[in-house]
Amino acid sequence: MPYKNTKELPDNVRNVLPDHAQDIYKEAYNSAYEEYDTPEERRGDSSREETAHRVAWSAVKKAGYEKGDHKWHKSKD
Repeated sequence: MPYKNTKELPDNVRNVLPDHAQDIYKEAYNSAYEEYDTPEERRGDSSREETAHRVAWSAVKKAGYEKGDHKWHKSKD
C-alpha cells in the first residue's frame, strides 16, 4: 500500500535513513507500487510490495546514499 508520509514507512527504513532519503524512498516506493501493479510487469514471483521496496532502495542508492556502520548517509563522492 502506498505511503502518505514518511511516518508510515517501516521502522527498518525510518530508523536507518536520513529525512531526505526517506522522502526519496517514499516517492520511489509509491511510484513503483503504481507502475508494477500486475504480475506481468514484475520479475519472477515478486509481490507488488517486494518490487516497490526494491525500487525504493535502488532510488536511495542512486541518489548518492550509502550504508554506513548502522545508518545510511550521503556519499562524499
